[in-house]
Amino acid sequence: MENVITIQVNGENREAAPGTTIAALLTQLGLKPGRVAIEYNLRILPKGKWEETQIANGDRLEIVQFVGGG
Repeated sequence: MENVITIQVNGENREAAPGTTIAALLTQLGLKPGRVAIEYNLRILPKGKWEETQIANGDRLEIVQFVGGG
C-alpha cells in the first residue's frame, strides 16, 4: 500500500494520504467549506458528499472559491 497518492488540484499536482476525504483536503488547503464549489473528476460534487468521498490516485479536482465584495 502506498503512503502517498498524487492528485491534481486546479491544474497543480499535489500529494495526499490515501483515504483523505474531500472535506479533510479542504482543511489541509486552508479553505472554508462554505465558500467553495468542487468539481471532482469533471462532475460537480454536492457538499453532502464531501465527508464520505475519498480521493484516489490520479483524481482531478477544480476548487472554486467565492469571494464577497462590494
